Amino acid sequence: MEKHQASKVLKGRGSASTMEGRFAIRRIELDDSGEPLHHPRTELRAETAKSIISRNQSPDIPFNLSVNPYRGCEQGCVYCFARPSHAYLDLSPGLDFETKISAKLNAPECFEAELRKKSYRCESIALGINTDAYQPAEKQLEISRQLLEIALAFRQPISIVTKSALILRDKDLLEEMAKHRLIHVAVSVTTLDNNLKRIMEPRTASAASRLRVISELRDIGVPVSVLIAPVIPHINDSEMEAIIEAVADAGAGSVAYILLRLPHELTEIFVEWLHQHFPQRANHVIKRIEDMRGGRLYQSQFGERMRGTGIFAELLQQRFKIASRKAGFTDKTLPALDCSQFQVPSKAGDQLSLF
Repeated sequence: MEKHQASKVLKGRGSASTMEGRFAIRRIELDDSGEPLHHPRTELRAETAKSIISRNQSPDIPFNLSVNPYRGCEQGCVYCFARPSHAYLDLSPGLDFETKISAKLNAPECFEAELRKKSYRCESIALGINTDAYQPAEKQLEISRQLLEIALAFRQPISIVTKSALILRDKDLLEEMAKHRLIHVAVSVTTLDNNLKRIMEPRTASAASRLRVISELRDIGVPVSVLIAPVIPHINDSEMEAIIEAVADAGAGSVAYILLRLPHELTEIFVEWLHQHFPQRANHVIKRIEDMRGGRLYQSQFGERMRGTGIFAELLQQRFKIASRKAGFTDKTLPALDCSQFQVPSKAGDQLSLF
């Protein structure tokens, strides 16, 4: 049997765990003679997608359709709810998730083909929801940029959630889409503390860069919201008011928050991270999460999983409402995206009508 390498803090990585996924067909164990875990390089893998538009079945998610050009995410956010999806690839939701990245190189071709189907009915599509569409690999591959170019040609509305400043590379496309009411961007702001950022979401943009993204997108007419996600008790929840004030000053149009979610293998990964980085505080954090999750570390019920339950969840909601109202976000929502403009553009070889 192979030896499982002991997890330890790895600079520049959110997780050092090599735990197997819940569908693993093999188990790797460590004995006392195991060598220290080396710093693994990021491995980019080409994937050929059979389809690219996925349909969401969750009633508490504000979109029905999504497109994810990548599997895994090098940004390495330890709390990422998408980590367990790597188990479907027989890879670790821990370190593999942020070092073994699959890029769907044919995503643009699939996207255009699916938009051209006679059965397709236009509705807003969320880009990069499972993993960030502007993670580091996008700088060279430009898959997300190609998807935006296709969306603009079809007048297909798109919403994006990102914590990367790389999105500013595509300001030209975003500005044009904004003129046609085809784009929303949500910037995830988890902390204003760069020391916390470095250990919690190591390969993401700094807070200052994310505030700049908000300002620059607002200046070119792109509707921008902010997600404080996730809120983690006794880790970043004390920053809620400061974050709301900062993003209001940067020009965000609306703000929302999501409580930490720990589905499947993510529970073990996050608890390990807590004991590595906050050993004196870890048990207190775990107890508070349980207080907000009905005595467990995770609740999967729709309507509760995003906000939690109990007195501490209610206090968090009240703090959010008061801070949002003070910052001027009361009843503020982004303008609706316009699906009425959708059209299938002609392509080379199409038969032109004589009448």
